Amino acid sequence: MSDVKECSSLEEVRGEIDKIDEALVELISKRSHLIRQAAGFKNSVDEVKAHDRIEDIMQRVRTKAIALNINPNMISELFKIMIDEMVETEISEFRNGGNF
Repeated sequence: MSDVKECSSLEEVRGEIDKIDEALVELISKRSHLIRQAAGFKNSVDEVKAHDRIEDIMQRVRTKAIALNINPNMISELFKIMIDEMVETEISEFRNGGNF
């Protein structure tokens, strides 16, 4: 990946990793808030679970991982955990009528 900073010390590497970790948490938060919004557009818990959509996401992220030369199984596991948790949140949001 050409946009990875070339670091000159372990401390600098760790600092860059910390910045990426913060950005990842912020992106996951944004995704979570969008998931909550999505519940308002759905009419049933089955629609919330959206198995076809989840399969599409999983295939897309695995393909992206392969293209970036990182372990697609690791990416799949991370996304599975994230999606499972967010689906549960969305189901709660759906059942509460948007009053999360």
